[in-house]
Amino acid sequence: MRAWSIEKPGGRQVLQQIEVEKPVPKQGELLVEVKAAGINRTDTLTRQNTALTEPYPILGVEVSGVVVENQSTDSKLHAGTRVCGLVNHGGYGEYVTMPDERAIVLPDELTFEEGAAIPEVFLTAYQTMYWLGELKEKEKILIHAAGSGVGTAAIQMASQLSQATIFATAGHPEKLEKAKELGAHVLVNYKEESFAERISGVTEGIGVDVILDFVGGSYWKMNLESCAVDARWILIGTLGGSEVDKVSLGDVMKKRIVLKGTLLTPRSDDYKAQLSQEFAEVVMPFFKEKKLKPVIHVVIPFEELPEAHRMMEDNENTGKIIMKVSD
Repeated sequence: MRAWSIEKPGGRQVLQQIEVEKPVPKQGELLVEVKAAGINRTDTLTRQNTALTEPYPILGVEVSGVVVENQSTDSKLHAGTRVCGLVNHGGYGEYVTMPDERAIVLPDELTFEEGAAIPEVFLTAYQTMYWLGELKEKEKILIHAAGSGVGTAAIQMASQLSQATIFATAGHPEKLEKAKELGAHVLVNYKEESFAERISGVTEGIGVDVILDFVGGSYWKMNLESCAVDARWILIGTLGGSEVDKVSLGDVMKKRIVLKGTLLTPRSDDYKAQLSQEFAEVVMPFFKEKKLKPVIHVVIPFEELPEAHRMMEDNENTGKIIMKVSD
């Protein structure tokens, strides 16, 4: 089968298309014929990871496709079932194995391209907002990187599941317009104004209850100012740096802020299985009813993967970049 791996860790030029044997599912796994795969920042970071040693993995952690073989006891995942979900590696191939507990049945109302745009970003947003951020109905939430895959997913779920008041930041007008379309109430172009000042004005100095922070270091002071008393601040990225000078722990204590850091990809198989199963039960019906929708920036052919990585690294996308693997 065709697949994408790397010659060695490095830039986009190390990506290489290879021919490998079709994987064989173990007990408790599915063999899935991949129809589409999502492109994620995790993939570009894996490609650059100098700690990797040969044999280098097939990249890709997010797929949609059709079950070909079921080596699990879950009879509903029979051959021919349309599924999407997270895999540990191997998503950039024509076939991949997936633990049955991580498979999410894909409704007929969604295309395979849409299915591949769901698992990584919607599961990340769900666990960040609800398992860690404990977002409650009608609370106020600040979502940074509003035009990203996770950002667009978070805005929709905060709106549809929680009727939250949503503050969204981005650096491009078209990304803010998309955020508004998806349910954001207060839009801030971080290149033109301070989101902390805007939040203070709108909330009369109270602040927000939950922050989804992709940025980290450079936003520390403004995020701290934006927190309400008892706010939950969830750090899921460090696009603005991972170090902060002169942190005042007293300010954190005065507001009783809960600060949590998280990554989804390194989580255990059991954690991802529990998250996938809860998400399938709680959130997937909203897709079937068209109340939630994956936001896709572009669908690229299998042969053009390096261009997809370029778009991801240049931050061009509003929503997901999807690779079509087969018809």
